[in-house]
Amino acid sequence: MPNPRLASRYAKSLLDLAVEQNSVDDTLADIKYLEGLCKQSTDFTNMLRSPVINSDKKHSIISAVVGDSLSKLTVAFIKLLVNKGREENLPEIAGAFISRYKEMKNIKSVKLTTAIPASDSLREAIMAKVKVALPDAEIEMKEEVNPDLIGGFVLQMDDKLFDASIRRDINDVRAQFNKNVYVMELR
Repeated sequence: MPNPRLASRYAKSLLDLAVEQNSVDDTLADIKYLEGLCKQSTDFTNMLRSPVINSDKKHSIISAVVGDSLSKLTVAFIKLLVNKGREENLPEIAGAFISRYKEMKNIKSVKLTTAIPASDSLREAIMAKVKVALPDAEIEMKEEVNPDLIGGFVLQMDDKLFDASIRRDINDVRAQFNKNVYVMELR
C-alpha cells in the first residue's frame, strides 16, 4: 500500500546519508536502477510486496537480481528496508529520493507534448523561455508525442500547464457554440 509519508522519510534519510558519505551520484544511479527494475519487472515488485516470502529469501533474491552493481550504502539501505518490513515501499521510496535529489540540486522537470516530434528550433525556443522563467534552475526536458493534440504543443512545468494546442482551440470554439451566445430570442 503506497505510503508517501514513509517514502519521503526514508528517501530523506538515504539522501542525507549519501551527502554525508559523499556518494550522492552513486546512490542516485543505484536508486534509478532500482526504480527502473521495479517498473520493468512486475515479478520483482510482486516479490517485494509478497507477505508469503520471508525476509531471508527476499535478501537472497534481491542479491541475485542486482548482483554487485549497487554501492555498499544502497545495499545496506535495502537490507534495512527488508529487515524493517518496508521493502514493499521501495518503488515509492525511489521516486521520493529522486524528487528530493532534484529539489536539492534545483533541477526542474519540464514535459513537452507535441502532435509530431518537436523540431530543434521549437525545442530551443521553449527551453529559452523556460530558462527566462527559471533562471537559476537546471532544466530537464522530457518529450512526448500525442497525435490527439492535432498541432501546437502542451508544456507542463511543476504544477503549471501551458496549452497551445489545436485541440484546446477546437474545444474552446465548441464550448462557445454550445453556449449559443449569438442566438437571438424570438418573441
